[in-house]
Amino acid sequence: MINILWAGMFLCAVIAALYDLILQQNSATFNLITEAIFKNAQTAVEISIGLIGILSFWLGILKMVEESGLAQKISKKLSPLFKVIMKDVPENSPAISTVVLNMAANFLGLDNAATPMGLKAMEQLQKHNKQKDTASDAQILFMIINASSVTLIPITIFMYRAQMGAKMPTDVFIPILLATSVSTLVGFISIAIKQKINLMHPILLKWLGGLLFIIIAIAGTFSILDYEKRLAFSAALGNIILILLISAVLLLCAKQRVHCYEVFVEGAKEGFNVAIRILPYLVAMLVAIGVFRASGILDILINQIKSLCALIGADSRFADALPTALMKPLSGSGARAMMIETMQNFGADSFAAFAASVIQGSTETTFYVLTVYFGAINISKTRYALKYALCADLAGIIAAILLSYLFYAQ
Repeated sequence: MINILWAGMFLCAVIAALYDLILQQNSATFNLITEAIFKNAQTAVEISIGLIGILSFWLGILKMVEESGLAQKISKKLSPLFKVIMKDVPENSPAISTVVLNMAANFLGLDNAATPMGLKAMEQLQKHNKQKDTASDAQILFMIINASSVTLIPITIFMYRAQMGAKMPTDVFIPILLATSVSTLVGFISIAIKQKINLMHPILLKWLGGLLFIIIAIAGTFSILDYEKRLAFSAALGNIILILLISAVLLLCAKQRVHCYEVFVEGAKEGFNVAIRILPYLVAMLVAIGVFRASGILDILINQIKSLCALIGADSRFADALPTALMKPLSGSGARAMMIETMQNFGADSFAAFAASVIQGSTETTFYVLTVYFGAINISKTRYALKYALCADLAGIIAAILLSYLFYAQ
């Protein structure tokens, strides 16, 4: 499916450009597409190079986690759960602890830590994969959980809303948390059905119930804090957890008499190689996305949706937030730009800006996650991963729009 979609983005862009050239006597679209090719190829290189330092640091920390014995302890504690959801992964696999650390980092919005942990988890899961060029069930499940991951603290969205002059920048917190929970739940349940995972298993129900309780408890706590306290608490929580995690690993290594420096350097060496491996995949995907965006097809889709709403007498206010929704699975920076552009055009306290903010926080950048995670381990056959990830995205975006109508106060 990803091959068809990748080629389809190029072909749609070329058709749109030819339409402008032949019927409109305008070659501007061809110029924009050409510019997008060079610009996004360069962006892919910049992203890959920018990841080297982050990857090296966190892969070094993860190597220390393995050598200290912490990974084995986490794996043993959570092996009953992963026996249910990842049946092909052995109980004592270090992949289990890395997967858990990645999910925790995503939950807390710690992107810099989440990506290296996710790539390491994929590499460890690859060791249990019998067909090395084809994604395993466990890898697909892990990728989709990442692509629709619940983010507890969307602090960057709060900051953008504050910068753009919103009266209550954090009023999107609860709808974002609910929308991203819907996205993750739909992604997990759909994959569980596909992979024949027993959703009524007592262990799985216990963990899902516990996670739901934590989300509700933290959402309730955040809802009673004012704006300044929310931002301060959000920033402090992430920073404290990062420092405590690193300190705990260092102390445990010292207790186990592990040579911390040598082990860290050994793990960090992998960072450069991983960044180089993902570069071709990033170039391929980002160029296709840039070409598709430059063709103007997104604008045509939005106008058609508005016309349809007008025809049936439906509220079309949500359509002004759809550029963010359509761009979100394709490009994180593109979706962020669309969200800011919506705030500028309609006002930070408008319904369109509110909905765009909730959509921005409702799901992850699916194509980036799929490209980076599978590209890092040279998997070219992703099977049904993209289809189910996009279903989770769609569920999160629909939930974001409905919740925006429910929560918008003006």
